[in-house]
Amino acid sequence: MFSILDKYILKKFMTTFIYAIALILVITVVFDISEKLDDFIDNKAPIKEIVFDYYVNFLPYFCNMFSPLFVFIAVIFFTSKMASNTEIVAILNSRVSFWRMLAPYMVGATAICVASLFLSNFIIPHANKTRLQFEDKYIWNKFHFTETNVHRKLDKDDFVYFENYDNTTQTGYKFSLEKYKGNRLVYKLNADVIRWDSLKQLWIVENVNERKINNLAEVFTRIPTKELKINLLPDEFSKRVTSIETYNYFELNKYIKDERARGNENVVFFEEEKHKRIAMPFATFALTLIGVSVASRKVRGGIGLHIALGLALSFSYIMVMQIATKFALYSNFNIVLASWLPNIIYLLLSFILLRLAPK
Repeated sequence: MFSILDKYILKKFMTTFIYAIALILVITVVFDISEKLDDFIDNKAPIKEIVFDYYVNFLPYFCNMFSPLFVFIAVIFFTSKMASNTEIVAILNSRVSFWRMLAPYMVGATAICVASLFLSNFIIPHANKTRLQFEDKYIWNKFHFTETNVHRKLDKDDFVYFENYDNTTQTGYKFSLEKYKGNRLVYKLNADVIRWDSLKQLWIVENVNERKINNLAEVFTRIPTKELKINLLPDEFSKRVTSIETYNYFELNKYIKDERARGNENVVFFEEEKHKRIAMPFATFALTLIGVSVASRKVRGGIGLHIALGLALSFSYIMVMQIATKFALYSNFNIVLASWLPNIIYLLLSFILLRLAPK
């Protein structure tokens, strides 16, 4: 049952958080407009699309991105103010234990965490579709596929290779297709050029060399052109890595499964996105506990000292998160551990600080 004190703390928590996140969103929008104004003017973006297609979908994305850190800053701010006004001392002297005082903080953190999980996995991916379409149309240059020596696994037994691919003309060069039966190669096709026929919805290969292998027998054929139906579409070469931000949780899981089966080297980026969506909201709990522990002690420096310490811890959290992510993306560091490592470190730190907090 919520007491008057619980409602008082929870109200301060949520209102301070809302004010803090609203303030950073206003600042972010102002800076974003100043940065992209030339693009809007040069590409003649309609005001209606700027407001409703871009910024309406931009705000939830950045709100969710900043929410754990601004939970931390909000907790630091209002708890420090309570400590400065001797409210914390009065609460503890009224026989309310420090651990009981944490209850409304945890309720607020849980509400924000659940909302963030739902937003990041279901609402924001849908909003990102419209936002990224707007960016592709009015801000970014047309996407060009720049990878070379591209390998793809189409299914269990089929593999393809491109030396390079031009997504603007939907044409690949130095193409090969290999079919296996177990560990044995049974078919291989080499072609100088492969291009997509949008009318027939299939690939056309040119200057083709075919090899059909049956035990010791081998049939070699040269063909000028050949129609080829394979489990590969040109859309797969026309997506930015950021397109995974448009997939909800279930779509992202399926996409990762399919891309791993195909041997896509970028699958680690997709897994990082998946685990980040879960780990980031749960950072709310560790950062809330640290905020209460740090700010509940009345000190001579007052609110200013607490806020300075809070900002330092916020930036250190971001640094740890970035370092762990880079290790996972560009080394053999486990992607799940990398995503959760900042939360684990700061949860352990919160337990240490809780022991030192005034009781």
